[in-house]
Amino acid sequence: MTGTARTLGNSGIEVGPIGVGCWAIGGPLHAGGEQFGWGTVDDAQSTAALHRAFDLGATFFDTADNYGAGHSESVLGRAFEGRRDQVVIATKWGNTFDEATGEATGQDATPAHLRTAVDASLRRLGTDYVDLYQFHIAQAPLPVALDLVDTLEDLVAAGKIRAYAWSTDDAANAEGFAAKAPHCAAVQHDFSVLNPAPEMVAVVESLGLASIARGPLAMGLLSGKYHDGRRVAADDVRAQGHPWIPYFGPDGSGSREWLTRIDAVRDVLTSDGRTLAQGALAWLLARTPAVIPIPGCRTVAQVEGNLAVRSPLPPDEFAQVESLLRG
Repeated sequence: MTGTARTLGNSGIEVGPIGVGCWAIGGPLHAGGEQFGWGTVDDAQSTAALHRAFDLGATFFDTADNYGAGHSESVLGRAFEGRRDQVVIATKWGNTFDEATGEATGQDATPAHLRTAVDASLRRLGTDYVDLYQFHIAQAPLPVALDLVDTLEDLVAAGKIRAYAWSTDDAANAEGFAAKAPHCAAVQHDFSVLNPAPEMVAVVESLGLASIARGPLAMGLLSGKYHDGRRVAADDVRAQGHPWIPYFGPDGSGSREWLTRIDAVRDVLTSDGRTLAQGALAWLLARTPAVIPIPGCRTVAQVEGNLAVRSPLPPDEFAQVESLLRG
């Protein structure tokens, strides 16, 4: 992986140019019959993947308290026990759950819950600070998010968090929040070659924020594995028909509309020996210097492929992709 570090906004926190998303390693999370995890997991395999990512230069690891009802945080914390100061850990709060039963129970955007949630995350992560703490309720009204700023600033002053962010796809809300939040360093948002997010890119670049690219591989569709009709497992979040997951149908198969778009740029993205996923990540690195993609992983092979990306997509190839997809 390229050694060019990127900075989390104005926080001064440096990270490798490609991070690691830790949703999939959390395992199951359910709300009645609905699934919000990626199926069963093997913790030993997850830990091996995290260690391999670190060995290959990844230093930024992104999770959330509700991924696997706390399980992702616990696995991540154990994986880097004894070398916490060598990694940058981002987690999120706002979605509530029962840690014992693995059930999602709702949302809580109050300052009181924020204080409780950060302490619970610190316990599971086995650390006394979080590098980047992210509000996880994407659709919250801006005034609700702004009501959290004083508490977040208190947590910065107390040393429990170093910086904070909002995980949202609403560019106007992100801009309004960051403008009044002194230690806001980033926005996490959906961002991939299939979703270039022009409004959000404009916000992060104008305010000097980091763009944490959630879904940089379109939840796996840009891996190239789903063109042959294969489906994700029935207990996978991608097979639930959630309206916020456009890339897979309720039967777990890849959306034909999006697969067709991928086919339109496959040859460009896979030129110079890149895999499709590597081309998609290289496109993001070329899109803006503010971006830090966080492709998810569950296996050593996945992190080895993702972290083999060594440079942004060349300008001429980037232009070809834009012409083919966006005319």
